[in-house]
Amino acid sequence: MNAFHTPVFGLVAALIMTQSIAQKTPRSIAGEYYLTGVREVGSGIKLNPDSTFEFFFAYGALDRMGKGTWKLQGDQIILNSRPKPDKDFALVKSRTVPGNQLTIRIVDTNKQLLNYILVGVKHGADIEQGTTNNTGQVRFSKHPVDALMLQFEFCPERYSIFQVTHHEHNDFEFRFEPWMMDVFFENLTLTIGDNGLKGPHPLLDPNKSYSFVRN
Repeated sequence: MNAFHTPVFGLVAALIMTQSIAQKTPRSIAGEYYLTGVREVGSGIKLNPDSTFEFFFAYGALDRMGKGTWKLQGDQIILNSRPKPDKDFALVKSRTVPGNQLTIRIVDTNKQLLNYILVGVKHGADIEQGTTNNTGQVRFSKHPVDALMLQFEFCPERYSIFQVTHHEHNDFEFRFEPWMMDVFFENLTLTIGDNGLKGPHPLLDPNKSYSFVRN
């Protein structure tokens, strides 16, 4: 009897394993997953059947979005977007103007964003820091400039560095790039569980694991 039952049991086991693997397909994983356990934060990931995804993050009046492609690898989902651009600001102009001040100015049609830019000025081994006012300007004492660093307070995960070739310039004007608020993904990996996904969040503590429950 055992000689006959052994192949049968092996076949059943193989069928069960095949069924388990087949259950995890891009179409079966597709759906909406929402962040849980984080107060005052709304965030979620929509996995589409065509292996694209959409991401949102909402905290107070701040809304950020992202998109890209996902792939299934074993019991994990791997998210990628287009490569993150090197800078989130564009230098409009720089020049030398009369006076004893160094001025950095941000221009944008949305005036509510202008007073949230952190600015770092490097000259030699020294670095000065300041924050733009409600007109998008911050001023320092005039001195030769080697580099400028700009960071939007609501996108603290990245910053832009501009090397200054004309060290005598003391008036700099920048604008936001259109992708300023976009969220970028590079091999962000989430593990598939019984109720959803678990793993890192692109905008929260990188040392913690978060849960995304399927809707």
